[in-house]
Amino acid sequence: MIAVRSLVKTIRNGAHEVEIIRGISFDVFEREFVAIMGPSGSGKSTLLGLIAGLDSPTSGSISIDGQEITRLREDELAQLRGRKLGFVFQSYHLIPTLTALENVLLPMEFNGITNGAGKRAEYLLDNVGLGERRDHYPAQLSGGEQQRVALARAFMMKPAVLLADEPTGNLDTQNGRHVLDLLLRLNKQEGTTLVLVTHDEMLASHADRRILLRDGKIEDGSNI
Repeated sequence: MIAVRSLVKTIRNGAHEVEIIRGISFDVFEREFVAIMGPSGSGKSTLLGLIAGLDSPTSGSISIDGQEITRLREDELAQLRGRKLGFVFQSYHLIPTLTALENVLLPMEFNGITNGAGKRAEYLLDNVGLGERRDHYPAQLSGGEQQRVALARAFMMKPAVLLADEPTGNLDTQNGRHVLDLLLRLNKQEGTTLVLVTHDEMLASHADRRILLRDGKIEDGSNI
């Protein structure tokens, strides 16, 4: 599903160039759950942004479902993200003036899809345990509830791949466990490949495989 080859990301820091990602290669297979781990500053979030097409590598290639995204124009990348990728970020990124239901509906609205959108949004909110709070605004929801809305929104377009950056990072143990259970359940129901950046050992323990980054290189990518 995802093929990363000889990936390098360099940024300029004053007069110096710093390699954030240093020539890494790996594959993620369809329906696989992969946890990307490593210390702060190891390049985890940078790698996730590159896979999402939100940033461009200095060299190397990334293919998603057989399509090399590093050669796509921005409008083509936007179409790919709309069709095949879902995102869950630590900061939720909900629109404060929209209800939970309206936030979940956004991906279909952006893609011009109206047929069945309302029913799917309600189904997903029911799945994350927020069916009765669909008319609440983000400010009326707890952090755990907001993350569950973001999770429902990420699954709205039935993405082939879900990318998540520290999805349990801002949550207490109980809400973190709830989000993990939802990720696993929706992964099985929707058949979505999961790639999660996390420091959370509990979350990573449920992954099919861990990829450990250190100083921009893969230290270990073994099965659990």
